[in-house]
Amino acid sequence: MQKRRLGSSGLEISAIGLGCMGMSFSYGPPHDKREMIALIRAAVEKGVTFFDTAEVYGPYTNEDLVGEALEPFRSKVVIATKFGFNLDPTGARPWAGLNSRPEHIKQVAEASLKRLRTDVIDLFYQHRVDPHVPIEDVAGAVKELIQQGKVKHFGLSEAGAQTIRRAHAVQPVTALQSEYSLWWRRPEEGVLATLEELGIGLVPYSPLGKGFLTGAMDDKTRFGSDDFRGKIPRFQPEALKANQALVDLLAGVAARKKATPAQIALAWLLAQKPWIVPIPGTTKLHRLEENIGAAAVELTPDDLRDIEAAASKIKVQGDRYPEALEKMTGL
Repeated sequence: MQKRRLGSSGLEISAIGLGCMGMSFSYGPPHDKREMIALIRAAVEKGVTFFDTAEVYGPYTNEDLVGEALEPFRSKVVIATKFGFNLDPTGARPWAGLNSRPEHIKQVAEASLKRLRTDVIDLFYQHRVDPHVPIEDVAGAVKELIQQGKVKHFGLSEAGAQTIRRAHAVQPVTALQSEYSLWWRRPEEGVLATLEELGIGLVPYSPLGKGFLTGAMDDKTRFGSDDFRGKIPRFQPEALKANQALVDLLAGVAARKKATPAQIALAWLLAQKPWIVPIPGTTKLHRLEENIGAAAVELTPDDLRDIEAAASKIKVQGDRYPEALEKMTGL
């Protein structure tokens, strides 16, 4: 597996990471813990060194899973987790509003350290920008955790350019995690340039469009009541049908390159900047192997021009999130 550095931070990780959320949360019922531990350990054996989780995934159960799975390999891997929500103790819903108050950040760090079975969090993201807490206070709290040796690197998620600049002035930001793919390109509107200027890496989540860009869905696909995608406008039948053009584009390139649509989608991201590290999630070994294989797919300048020309003619249908959740982003 090739390695990449997240910006100028010196944090070196595998070119493709593993998003672990779907193993416990959001995409249907939680998967068998033993099977998911085996999958995470298989990823390590195949060269993946970057693993993403958060306290809200479950809540808590995903950090427990990742901590147990990676404990034998702790010195060889980089674990990222996140803070920023009040969690509902009744379990009726995973979160109960934003909370990035400094005292809360420190409480989350202590609890996450225990669940992750480690003495340091490699990368600690603010999960969503909290409009009620100045970002300078957030950055200052993480700076204290870094000074105490409990955190190594500070990250933001779904933050806009000005928020990134303000945070970076207090505590250098190592990475921004935001959705980015051929069907969600908002980071290109000022955020990528800001990251490049400041030497910050980008970690795209949902780099396969929550599974859509793999080609495994169509307008007849239906989601269970415990699968979050069923509530997303972009995954309603009429939107899935309209957006099939993007999958067809990827499939055409994949046929020429002897690859899969998912591999082309990931290779396209890798080709955008050398400091981009996508974190596709999966619960299946063959998909893990497929995603890892994307690092070996080389898209030429002509390939990239062809993809850009074709993609520019496709208007993606449907909002990416329900309105209430979209309002939590800073983009």
